[in-house]
Formats: sequence, structure tokens, C-alpha cells
Amino acid sequence: MEALINQLKSLALTEALPFLLKAMGALVLWYVGRTVITGFRRVLNLGLQKRQLDATLIRYIESLFAGSLTILLLLAILGMMGVETTSFAALLAAAGIAIGTAWSGLLSNFAAGIFLLVLRPFRVGDEISAGGATGLVQEIGLFATTIDTGDNLRISVGNNRLFGDNIINFTHHPHRRVVVKVPLMHGVDVPTMMRALRERVAVVPGIQEQPAPSVDVVELTALGPVLGVGVSCKPTLAGATQAAISLAVAEFLMASGYAVPQQPAQQPIAKAS
Repeated sequence: MEALINQLKSLALTEALPFLLKAMGALVLWYVGRTVITGFRRVLNLGLQKRQLDATLIRYIESLFAGSLTILLLLAILGMMGVETTSFAALLAAAGIAIGTAWSGLLSNFAAGIFLLVLRPFRVGDEISAGGATGLVQEIGLFATTIDTGDNLRISVGNNRLFGDNIINFTHHPHRRVVVKVPLMHGVDVPTMMRALRERVAVVPGIQEQPAPSVDVVELTALGPVLGVGVSCKPTLAGATQAAISLAVAEFLMASGYAVPQQPAQQPIAKAS
């Protein structure tokens, strides 16, 4: 019995104690490493903010560097514990290749996300139409972009689909042009109608004085000319301004006693007896 106790003591001194010391060292290294990574992330955030970079790009760079440093920290801890990191790194690289082959779609979205952040065809808060979705951009993620539609739906579109499609940015410029069409009948005094409409829409709230409102003949149909009432407004007020212009035109036509031309009824085709 005494010999067994001596063997256990010897085993504890030769095996268990070094393992406990390594485990304590690994915990200390993990704590110190995470503290350093957190401090580095804060310094990086301040440096990028001083350069006035986009908030989405800042978060993207932070996550990339923090993830890379965390992987290096884990490899250092495994090396301290006596795990062969060379074979582990080779296994990690092989797994990365296999995952990359299986997740080629995700990698293409990842690459497209980088191009979207660098080229910046749109930013968070812009109203865009791309990839079959139209709405306000809420987030440009690593793999997908989040868009909130006008009817309060949230859509996540893959970055590769966005980058490979035509992107319409409605809020890129400081103002947006809104056009409302007004059909007229033949025989109407077109110049007088144009001046009256121009004066009426000039007092509609929300429109900008420059560029000035315009009323032009945009089409000629069999029923008569079609006027285009165009105004400029802030991009975020385009929908409300178009509704206000349509209401103002409708009220003006009603007050002037004007009737919108009706499409003629199609005559039935006589069948040969």
C-alpha cells in the first residue's frame, strides 16, 4: 500500500503538476491575449474613425483582425499545452480548403461584400433597388445585405447577387425628380393649361425651388397631348411629394371643369355570314 502511495505521489509530481502549471499558464495567456486583442480593437476603431471611414467598413475590419488574432492566440495556447501545432495548422488549412470548396457560394458573397464596401455604390440608410428588392439599406454584412421594404418587410439579399445586378440608388443625389403625367384632349389651350399647372404645383409643400418645377408635353396620343408635371424634392420625400402633386393636379382639373379623355369603345368586328 505504501508503495502504491509513493507511486501516486511520484506520478502527481511528474505528470499532474506540470499539466496543472501548463493549464494555469494557458488560462493566464488566454486572459492576457484577449485583453490585448480587445485593446487593439479599440485602438483600431479609434484610428479608423479618425479617418472618417464608413461605420460598416469599420466593423468589418475589426471583426477580420479580431478573428485572425484569436486564431493565433488559440494556436499559441495549444503549443503551450504541448499539442503539435504544425499538424494542427496543416489540418486547419486542409479543412479550410474543403469548406471553401463546399461553400463556394458563401465565399463569392464574401468577396462581393468586400467590393461593395470598397466601391460603395450605396451605404447604410440609402434607398436602393437591386437584386429584386427595393427599400432602405439597414446593414451591409459579410455575406448578405439587409433591406427594409416600404411595406415594412426585411429582406436579406446575397452580396454576390447585389454586386452582379444593376444597382439603382435613389438617395445618392441631393434631390430627386418626380413626374406626374396629365392627359389632355385635342382642342384644349395647351399653353394656358401648362402655365396654370406650373403655378399650381409651385405652391405644393415639399418641392424645391431649384431645379424649378416644369410642365412639358411628353407624349402625343390619338386622344390628345400628355403633359408631364415635373418637380424636384428630397429623395426621402419622393413618394409623399408625388402623391401631393397628383392630388394638386386632380383638384386643379376638377376646379377648372376639365374632363379626362376616355378611351373610345372598341367596335365589334362583324362576322361574315
